Amino acid sequence: MGDVAKDLAAGTVGGVAQLVVGHPFDTIKVKLQSQPTPLPGQLAKYSGAIDAVRKTLAAEGAGGLYKGMGAPLATVAAFNALLFTVRGQMETVLRSAPGAPLTVNQQFVAGAGAGVAVSFLATPTELIKCRLQAQGSGVAVVAEAGAAATAAVKYGGPVDVAKQVLRSEGGIRGLYKGLFPTLAREVPGNATMFGVYEALKQYIAGGTDTTGLGRGSLMLAGGLAGGAFWVSVYPTDVVKSVIQIDDYKNPKYSGSIDAFKKILKAEGIGGLYKGFGPAMARSVPANAACFLAYEITRSSLG
Repeated sequence: MGDVAKDLAAGTVGGVAQLVVGHPFDTIKVKLQSQPTPLPGQLAKYSGAIDAVRKTLAAEGAGGLYKGMGAPLATVAAFNALLFTVRGQMETVLRSAPGAPLTVNQQFVAGAGAGVAVSFLATPTELIKCRLQAQGSGVAVVAEAGAAATAAVKYGGPVDVAKQVLRSEGGIRGLYKGLFPTLAREVPGNATMFGVYEALKQYIAGGTDTTGLGRGSLMLAGGLAGGAFWVSVYPTDVVKSVIQIDDYKNPKYSGSIDAFKKILKAEGIGGLYKGFGPAMARSVPANAACFLAYEITRSSLG
């Protein structure tokens, strides 16, 4: 089996592991990011991550935490296969000699290149996921300023989101709403993640030969690398989420810069870190699972 095929297979397995472990955390993150800023005297819909979990479970059951998983599940194989394959091919280009280990700086470059490639797949997938996660459950009754209001479900599922966007939001261009902030997240984020992952592996191994590292060490390096991803780019993810769920006919934001400015003005720096807790809580175990599954699968393929 060639290197490309091995990366495709290992990336797929790693992606599935990441999704199963991390999706509930991602749902809570998006709910916190997308809740509207309360008017003066009103309370926010969710007071925090724990409150969001409780209200989601009460209104939708455990399945509510996996809402929107259909879209990433359908594409997780392609996403992670592409991510790890492009990174692998960039490693080949960057190596000083065949089989030579890459430096940490070279891993940063390889991760950035992979980030560019996956952004074009991530944008429509994330748009579909965010809209499903942000919408109300069923026909739910919510309280706003003491009055009861009915929140109807707009989308019936991932395919329905895609159909509605293609039909009424400018076709393919509508599915790529948020491409700029997605690139701003994926390029530096993946550069940081793969660079930190390699740096930690080399630190634990005490040198550039990391082939003898055990599963615990790989999970530790992968989990911390995933956390580093979000620390480096989190505000861009908040901007991406609000742009992608913004109303097409009556948009609140004219673009990414406008969204950044309005969030900062209305909510301060904290507004750019809404949902950061769930994102970090998700990232560490999810990426630990992803990198471990990738390394084991890649190693088993020879």
